[in-house]
Amino acid sequence: MDRSIRRLGGFLILLFCALFAQLNYIQVFRADDLNTKTGNDRPVVAAFARPRGTMATADGVLLARSVPSDDRFQYQREYPEGDLYAALTGYFSYVYGATGLERAYNEELAGRTARQQVRSIGDLFVDSDRTGNLTLTVRSDVQQVAREALGDQRGSVVVLDPQTGAVLGLWSNPTFDPNLLATHDVDAGRGAYDLLNAADGKPLLPKAYQEIYPPGSTFKVVTGSTGVEDGSVTPTEPVYPTIRALDVPGTSRDLPNFGGSACGGTLFTILAKSCNTSFAQMGLDLGGEKMTAGAQAFGFNEQTPFDLATATSRFPTDFTDDQPKLAQSSIGQNDVAATPLQMALVASAIANDGVMVEPYVVQTIRDGEGDLVKEAEVTQWKRAVSPQTASIMRDAMREVVTNGSAKLAAIEGYDVGAKTGTAQFGPAAPLRSHAWTIAWAGPPGQKPTVAVAVIVEDQSGANEGTGGRVAAPIAQRVMAQALQPMPAPPATSATTTTTEAGG
Repeated sequence: MDRSIRRLGGFLILLFCALFAQLNYIQVFRADDLNTKTGNDRPVVAAFARPRGTMATADGVLLARSVPSDDRFQYQREYPEGDLYAALTGYFSYVYGATGLERAYNEELAGRTARQQVRSIGDLFVDSDRTGNLTLTVRSDVQQVAREALGDQRGSVVVLDPQTGAVLGLWSNPTFDPNLLATHDVDAGRGAYDLLNAADGKPLLPKAYQEIYPPGSTFKVVTGSTGVEDGSVTPTEPVYPTIRALDVPGTSRDLPNFGGSACGGTLFTILAKSCNTSFAQMGLDLGGEKMTAGAQAFGFNEQTPFDLATATSRFPTDFTDDQPKLAQSSIGQNDVAATPLQMALVASAIANDGVMVEPYVVQTIRDGEGDLVKEAEVTQWKRAVSPQTASIMRDAMREVVTNGSAKLAAIEGYDVGAKTGTAQFGPAAPLRSHAWTIAWAGPPGQKPTVAVAVIVEDQSGANEGTGGRVAAPIAQRVMAQALQPMPAPPATSATTTTTEAGG
């Protein structure tokens, strides 16, 4: 009898352990998958019954909060700045779920992480506010200038601290007001979503990090860096011939410079003049394997580690017996495509002695009592090039500002380097192109403290000067603002918002 009881007891213990393990697996390891599963609206319904953490800029401007509601749900999600930060905050909707930081930090905002749930034994017996409040790296003044500088034009602006990876500004136009989708009026929310989803320009898509474009001549920074890192290119050698078009092996079609102009020379000259023929020849001399490795050292063909899901920037890898494709890819055309965030990272790597740090936009997470839950750390992602190569390429990019197409990116009293680009797309007629500028800036004699990428979409024509004329002034304005001291927090700081107003 005793043996039977022991066996039964052991069996029950095994069952209990199995049940305990399964519950933990579901509630901990599969919680996020189940909560975000299509058709599962129970977590969303529950979320509207309790406060949710705030989001605020680095200088204390409130971006998102939950306020008491007297309709079908207990709390309403609000976005006081409207469309200005939609590409980052996303929205929190009963019908469409969550996007942006609302989705990426859903557990933290709701206070459901293990660390927030039980900070100490005493927390088990105290009804405390465990919501998570996010403080972003974005500065409100930089963000506002990015919107003003881009104006009504379609495009994106990404501003980074090249030494830390902190996003100082991120703006895309067109965009949307997340309040329209966070409404508790289901019919109104669906109507707004349908209009936005059908609108020209993809306003719901955060194109700064989720859309890829041909980078055009801005990619010549990658090609030049690859040549210098390889040792086959120096500031004085080789001297590329001054020609109007390059006779590319394997095709009867020559690769021309923009407008059929003649150019050539050494590295600094060909970057300042943006010579297609010279950089195409550089790519051919390096070969497909080295060019691919060089692009991948800058993060191409790999998803960028970021708080938010990014599109993968791409560089071709299949150059076997395809010299025309290699020549075109070396000047940022053919199948080369990059997010604006990726091209900002290219500029930041050159600015930061060849080190590409992981970009991030959430600086800290604090609970409802103000205690620190998590803080971002500076993390190296790639060693794109050596410090020596980065130094040479900074000199080359300075030349583009001094004597090349990026003169409008210059900031009086500061050290500035840049590269412009014009990427043609679509049919040959009528000609359309995207205008690009990537750049960095900082105090003279010091490491650059800001890096930027600007794309202005769908410009008429395809002139190599378009990037310098259209995108460079935008880069100049946002960098000039980012170089100024950060504004003081507003009188009513977002970080002191009470639980009643969102926790």
